[in-house]
Amino acid sequence: IAVKVKRFFFYYSINRHKMTTLTPAYHAESYSPDDNRFDLRPFLYNASWSWQFEKIDRTVLVLEKEQEGLNKSK
Repeated sequence: IAVKVKRFFFYYSINRHKMTTLTPAYHAESYSPDDNRFDLRPFLYNASWSWQFEKIDRTVLVLEKEQEGLNKSK
């Protein structure tokens, strides 16, 4: 599952800019009646996700150690 999650976020980050419609003008208001143009999520991401992927890897190691402990006690 961890590999699939990391793969998803890698490809999501390198393709996020394709889902964004950039408006032709600057709008200083926080409200817009346009449905897709008022997406405040960032569209340029760092594809390495180093902090997040490190947390996933650490969690996987902890879960694997717990699983080994359960298997040894049986």
